[in-house]
Amino acid sequence: MTTMIQLISRWAIPFFVLSITIVGMERRVPIYESFVEGAKEGWQTAVRLLPYLVGMLVAIQIFQHSGALDILITLIRPLTRLVGFPEEILPLALMRPISGSGSLALLTQALQVFGPDSFLGRLAAALMGSTETSFYVLTVYAGSIGLRRTRHTLATSLTADLAGFLAALYVVRYLFP
Repeated sequence: MTTMIQLISRWAIPFFVLSITIVGMERRVPIYESFVEGAKEGWQTAVRLLPYLVGMLVAIQIFQHSGALDILITLIRPLTRLVGFPEEILPLALMRPISGSGSLALLTQALQVFGPDSFLGRLAAALMGSTETSFYVLTVYAGSIGLRRTRHTLATSLTADLAGFLAALYVVRYLFP
């Protein structure tokens, strides 16, 4: 079974690219020219996104290094205790919607300190898999189409992250006692 999965994963992308090429040739689509045009559009999108990404990354660094994260942890600690969310994983839960690389660093640290098979290690891993870097995604998608008013989108994204946090806590607590 493992050999079959490895074989499929090794050949999936080349097969997909070859299939697109064959279908394009059958339909007489100028394949290389279409690829170059798509690359141009991708470059233009990246250039449009750059100011949004730089602004978001600066804001994340300010949030992390100003002590605002620590203040936020202190403020919500009573709520997390109420639902039984461990304090040790709270920095990861708060960083996850903001920064993928920051939350990955916190996950790595949690796995090193608590171990991958511990309750806290499993909860940290489940958090990473059940939530999204909402601010990053919102920045990229809204920036790519020039969307300026994202009030409801942000609230919905953060609500989904909260649901992911609680679901991860529930699943890890009851499936891995």
